[in-house]
Amino acid sequence: MLPLTNAFASVLHTHKPITDTLSHKIDLIIPMPMHSARLKIRGFNQALELARIISKNTKISLDYNTCQRVRYTPPQASLPLKERIKNIRGVFNCQQKLYGKNIAIIDDVMTIGASLNELAKTLKEAGAAHVECWVVARTLAKLHD
Repeated sequence: MLPLTNAFASVLHTHKPITDTLSHKIDLIIPMPMHSARLKIRGFNQALELARIISKNTKISLDYNTCQRVRYTPPQASLPLKERIKNIRGVFNCQQKLYGKNIAIIDDVMTIGASLNELAKTLKEAGAAHVECWVVARTLAKLHD
């Protein structure tokens, strides 16, 4: 993934009307937080690497410190779909208020959206006015899981 970060960020920037007229001007980019234990194993946060490039190209502020993943959980991809929502509940925390901010969450892949939904909920609870999710890829979830 890391060697392809520039290409993926470019694709996301090109296909998302980031700088076009939107109903909500984005004030802040927040990458999907990764738990510190998983970050230590992987060595990098792919969402943060994408967000750095998108922030630089769009001149939208990047914030990767305000929100953290505070509980270590098994990877979402390793769980049946029904367990993913329960697994991710309450794992994010925001350290400061985001009153009135329009925020874009950056992530690499979305399956059912449980992580994105939980982070968006946490951001709204911290005062965000509007939250969008910008992802590079969307997988097709198996409906029978």
